[in-house]
Amino acid sequence: MAVPDAPNEPHEPPAPPPKQPLYESSTQYKHWRFSPEQLARARRELNQAAVESLKKLLEEEEPGSTSSIQFLTSEEEHALVVYYARVIGSMCVRIGLSEEVEATATSYLKRFYLKNTVMDWHPMNVTITILFLATKTSNMPISLDYYVSKLPSGKTEAADVLALEFLVAQSLGFDFTVWHAHRALWGIVLDAQSIPEIDQESTKHTHSAALQHIRNSRLTDAELVYTPSQIAMACLYLADPHLAETYLSHKGSGNMLSVVQEAAKMIERDGKGTDVGLVREIDFRLKTCKNPERVKGSKAYEARQAKADAAADKKRALKASASLESRMSQDEMFGPVISLGGEGI
Repeated sequence: MAVPDAPNEPHEPPAPPPKQPLYESSTQYKHWRFSPEQLARARRELNQAAVESLKKLLEEEEPGSTSSIQFLTSEEEHALVVYYARVIGSMCVRIGLSEEVEATATSYLKRFYLKNTVMDWHPMNVTITILFLATKTSNMPISLDYYVSKLPSGKTEAADVLALEFLVAQSLGFDFTVWHAHRALWGIVLDAQSIPEIDQESTKHTHSAALQHIRNSRLTDAELVYTPSQIAMACLYLADPHLAETYLSHKGSGNMLSVVQEAAKMIERDGKGTDVGLVREIDFRLKTCKNPERVKGSKAYEARQAKADAAADKKRALKASASLESRMSQDEMFGPVISLGGEGI
């Protein structure tokens, strides 16, 4: 007797793969996150390469001149960049720009100097370009004339603002979108309103205090090491440790506390900025070890300009030659213009 086939047992559909957090698909996550050791090494190697290149250029211009020059270290370069990160905040207040623009410009400044050195590009010149670029990428544009009129020196022209814009964009890898910790903080504060154990009245004060810590964090490497949410939690922890721990516990993220505490230590340690006296000393020494190719009147600058002019002349000549060849090719195909009674056919 034939045994009937057993009915097919229903199979449960496979569980969908876990969704990737949106932040992890961002260019910030992919291109601009490092360990503290990686940052130190990158800055050190960039500084060493710049010093070697500068020594060669300066010796070509004036043999023996480098023996008396004290070149900047990577730490001194970074200290100058941090100072100008604070300058960005002051400029935003002066011009009336939003916190979003300030945060974006500060991120751009730090990213730029992971690819470039202050001995090539002075932060003062880079900062005015970066801040104007940030107004555009943050969708809060202002007119160039208005921007220039608000700059403190009174000597900056519109061309100065735009001169380095492509260099900056190129150095950023055209990664203009920045995920900010102040936005993450606001999300956490809103979410905390649904937790009964958290006093909602004190949360308002805590948010203000945490926001100030976030502003201080912009003077540190925090955003290059930690995620925006980790920085936001670290700043919340600095403002109110009990509230931060309660929030993490309620969210089942207690294991994140050690990372939050590490980030908080960095912000507390480095968020005070650079001493103005030290900045003046560094800036004074920078005058003696700037790239001579960027200094008008130097032999290296003149040689670089002559090379650029020669390249431009060659490009124009090639373009003219190509245009002539094109016209000659058309004449060969269709023949020369026939003139009858003074009119061409």
